Amino acid sequence: MPSKPSARPPRRDTYTPESLLAVAVEVFNERGYDGTSMEHLSRAAGISKSSIYHHVRSKEELLRRAISRALDGLFAVLDEPEANEGRAIDRLEHVTRRTVDVLTAELPYVTLLLRVRGNTRTERWAMERRREFDHRVAELLKAAVAEGDLRADLDARLTTRLLFGMINSVVEWYRPLPGGASDGARVADTVVRLAFEGLRKQ
Repeated sequence: MPSKPSARPPRRDTYTPESLLAVAVEVFNERGYDGTSMEHLSRAAGISKSSIYHHVRSKEELLRRAISRALDGLFAVLDEPEANEGRAIDRLEHVTRRTVDVLTAELPYVTLLLRVRGNTRTERWAMERRREFDHRVAELLKAAVAEGDLRADLDARLTTRLLFGMINSVVEWYRPLPGGASDGARVADTVVRLAFEGLRKQ
């Protein structure tokens, strides 16, 4: 009786840390981090487990690298000149727009970041960093209220959660256009208009 063909992809001679990370993120998002084994990663990458260990020490190191890529992109937004100069309302709008830009540009990595649940040291670290990011945005929102540009009748913490709830939901439905083209700018513009037309003081 003929044996079934193997589902393992063709073995590759070379793999870079970046290409391995991209495969790992895809598998983590598909199976969940806890549901992914090194064997799953080996099969998806088409290389042996020993070849994976040539690039990283553990599955959790792959997770940390992936999450760091998403967090680095988000925190870089807070360091941009437009996020630190001018009125708070304009800085908040810039941060909101650029956060959507990062999300659509780094979709698999941000998706993974938003799905961590605190089951490992890396996940707890990521959740703490997310809280820090949210806190800094909430401070911007409070400053915009104090400057008289945002409605003062809205709770700043709740408003921040709702704003980022809308932004983060993009990972559940956004997909790049055919051919890999991105219409992230259109998505970002729509999010900003929806949010700030309701938030700005009339």
